[in-house]
Amino acid sequence: MFVIKRFIIAFILLVLVCGGIVGFNLFRDNAIQQFFATMKPPAATVSTTIVKPTSWTPGVEAIGTVSAVRGVDLTVETAGIVKDILFHANQKVEANAVLLQLDDAAERADLDATKAQAALDQTALTRALELQKRGVGSESTLDTARATASASASQVNRLQAVLDQKLLTAPFGGTVGIPRIDLGQYLSPGTSVVTLQDLETMRADFSIPEQQLPLLKIDQKLRLGIGDGELPFAGTIRGIDPKIDPTSRLVTVRAEVANPEGKLTPGQFVQVRVELPEENNVLTVPQTALTSSLYGDFVFVVRPAKPAAASGAAPAAAKPEEKPATDTAKPAEASAAKPEEKPAATAAEPKAEEQKPQLVLAQVFVKPGRRNAGLVEILEGIQPGDEVVTAGQNRLSNGMSVAVDNTIDPTKPANQQATQ
Repeated sequence: MFVIKRFIIAFILLVLVCGGIVGFNLFRDNAIQQFFATMKPPAATVSTTIVKPTSWTPGVEAIGTVSAVRGVDLTVETAGIVKDILFHANQKVEANAVLLQLDDAAERADLDATKAQAALDQTALTRALELQKRGVGSESTLDTARATASASASQVNRLQAVLDQKLLTAPFGGTVGIPRIDLGQYLSPGTSVVTLQDLETMRADFSIPEQQLPLLKIDQKLRLGIGDGELPFAGTIRGIDPKIDPTSRLVTVRAEVANPEGKLTPGQFVQVRVELPEENNVLTVPQTALTSSLYGDFVFVVRPAKPAAASGAAPAAAKPEEKPATDTAKPAEASAAKPEEKPAATAAEPKAEEQKPQLVLAQVFVKPGRRNAGLVEILEGIQPGDEVVTAGQNRLSNGMSVAVDNTIDPTKPANQQATQ
């Protein structure tokens, strides 16, 4: 019996301990659930801007390639051994400047011999003319002397042309590149020696879709940049291809750009923007405000929260006002205490007025249009006067409470803003 009693007592204690543990866990889980159900997340800090109509400068944007208006890779016309290199890399040369000299000793000797023979043939022709005038020379002798002298002169010109081919000259003024040959090297005809580029004036070739072709015309102004977002170079359209590529449906356009400082380099990638006439009353927002998703493009609009909490507090404030109407039989002491309660109510009213209205987010899907200079045109979805979030929208959601802080400029690094 004693063992059974001890077993029963131990079993009861075990049930009480287990029941306490289970009850504590249920109480804890319920408390945690109620805490998170009633917990209000803190308001997220965002930067905003007010949407308003602005002036808009539309344009046709494209990607192009820069090349020199006058640029060529110089080659030799004849074979020979390099005797002298008369230029260095990045040297500016004038037109007809000698850049390369090939060994021309044999050609120069042949030219000298031919010049001597041509002089002898010219003397024979002069003598034949004198004899013809005196009537002692025959016509055939004169014709032979004249043909021989002409052939000798032609031979001199031919050898002089061969000798000139041993020289490589600049066809126009410009900047030469890195030499591609060395002293003593044997060159065959067509060997590339150096590139010559006139960097004073450049041309930019780019392509646009066929739908934008009616927007362009000859002598239209445009801006160019080298990929950093800025367009510091001004140019002019000089040519528009009259044929549309049937494969890509693109049209090739050529523009000329002044390059006095030499910042543009042939072969360089450039961004091109052809500016069109200015338009007014266009709704725009910063591109940072627009978010793209699988469901479409949207922005977050900051709006005051619906006065649900204020409407629920109104009946509570009306209850004290109903009591005086029902207690008509209370003594005068109670009625005397009523004026003392009014100042407390009036004192609470200014505090309620000082509280700023709660701001919440509304996710609004929009239809974007053109883009330019960090702005995007909004065709549908928002109205003038809407307050749109421009920064801090990475973790935002529809209906979320927010706090507006426009002292932060999202275009500047945080360390620069801290020092200002």
